[in-house]
Amino acid sequence: MESNYTRIYTGSMIIVQLITSKLEEVGISPVIKEQNESGLDPKIYGGHLLQEVYVHKDELDKAVPVVQAALSGMEA
Repeated sequence: MESNYTRIYTGSMIIVQLITSKLEEVGISPVIKEQNESGLDPKIYGGHLLQEVYVHKDELDKAVPVVQAALSGMEA
């Protein structure tokens, strides 16, 4: 089954929130998927929770520079 969505980032919840905010500012509605690295409940075992950001393929060209700018802004 082919998806119409492409993953553009995987990382911590805080960075995903920043990227989501930046994408929404330019009219892109990302889809967020949570992924538990250890497969265990992070509340009980302290596992590291990762999130994935997906955008529709039609918005990919517009989304990539937004994500790159958000990440480069964090390094400065």
